[in-house]
Amino acid sequence: MASPSARRGGRHRRAPENFRGGLLTHALVLLAAFALFGVDRTLGWIATVLNIVFLLFFFRHLAFAVSAARWAERDLDAPVIGIATYTPSIAVLIACKDEELVVDGMVAAMLDLSYPPDRLTVVVVDDASTDGTGAKLDAWHAANPRLRVLHREPGAGGGKSGALNDALALVDAEIAVIFDADHQPESSVLRRLVRHFRDPRVGAVMGRCVVRNGVESNLASTIFIDYLSGYLVNEYGRQALFELPAYGGANCAVRTDLIRGLGGWNPHTVTEDTDLTLRLLLDGYRVRYDSTAVDFEEAVLSNSRFWRQRYRWARGHQKCLRDYWLPVLRTRFLSPMEKLETILFLWVYHVPVLCGLGLVLIGLRAFGIGGSSFIQMIALSALLFAGPFTELAVGLVLGRVSRKAVWMLVGFIPAFGMSILTASKAYFDGMWGTTYTWSKTARSGATSALVLPPMSDISEMSPLNPDNPRVAA
Repeated sequence: MASPSARRGGRHRRAPENFRGGLLTHALVLLAAFALFGVDRTLGWIATVLNIVFLLFFFRHLAFAVSAARWAERDLDAPVIGIATYTPSIAVLIACKDEELVVDGMVAAMLDLSYPPDRLTVVVVDDASTDGTGAKLDAWHAANPRLRVLHREPGAGGGKSGALNDALALVDAEIAVIFDADHQPESSVLRRLVRHFRDPRVGAVMGRCVVRNGVESNLASTIFIDYLSGYLVNEYGRQALFELPAYGGANCAVRTDLIRGLGGWNPHTVTEDTDLTLRLLLDGYRVRYDSTAVDFEEAVLSNSRFWRQRYRWARGHQKCLRDYWLPVLRTRFLSPMEKLETILFLWVYHVPVLCGLGLVLIGLRAFGIGGSSFIQMIALSALLFAGPFTELAVGLVLGRVSRKAVWMLVGFIPAFGMSILTASKAYFDGMWGTTYTWSKTARSGATSALVLPPMSDISEMSPLNPDNPRVAA
């Protein structure tokens, strides 16, 4: 099946090629401040501003942690009502590029999804793979004709966004549900996601992703805990307090007429999920988060893959801030508090850059360079970590992991250090205009969980739970 070649329009925002003038302006302002007010006084003012920013984000983390600790467990255990009575037509779309290690598990899980067959289409895109991905997909299609396979030609472009746009052009469904190639969703995911579209204000819905291979390395265990915090605390808090969760790019659903009206997924960004989140909000729609719609995915196992993945996330998220901060402030669809939260969300991958600057200021103070902050009661070094660690701790409690897993929080100290480095490099590369295109995350395929547990057993399936049958095996 050939790739569609129709030209698509769209309202995709493209930032200027570089912001070198902005970097130069920052440097000149800093030098002028040094000349006018002195080094110590200027650095003291900078420390004060950083303290205020870190204090704001600390209270944001704390609010999310408190809301999750108070209500998340009750919501996870609440009976699910109405998932069988609303069945809009669905197209499941998956982009694959060199995914032969994980594609079998993914396809098996897709074919096991619980949804009326006459209301469901599954399209897997082979994005010009150079390994055995295409052959495996063709074999699955031969055995299961309801699985549709689209082969893109080399150089088709657009990365994941381009592949999804090509798949979208082939289907006629009310809702598009997106998974990544390493994902293996629980069978009821589709019903849980689409039930929220009864509300016409909802443009997209995000489910919860769980790392399935957390015992394969210390890094994978760290990422497992990070996902607990991100999905059970951070996204839950954004939903509970602001009704502003993010469309996460996988295990997510979006109205097809809406995504088409927006011009499809943006091929000019490496984080099409964050970009779509902002475009939906600016068009007056909302994203909803469903913590019971569970999907299992694979964590990266090496530091180099972790670096490349987080660098891509930081680079794309920072670009979204540059593209959308002004439209967010101007839109009539968000209240002042919602605008503030959206700006803080867009700032998330700039905060590590500020953390790096804060650590530099602490180092300079150790040598007697730099004035004191005007907010001395706030310990800068503590606020760098206190908020995220609060979310991580609550995530461990909600995830019902083994008691020994608490010690794995220590592993986040080097992880925070790496986040400072990746975000800082992404910031300066983005401002300088260094060319960067979408790059896939390499998979290991070491864990393949084809048989997924019922929802009531998900807490026992934690990779850090010693009673987990996958661990025992």
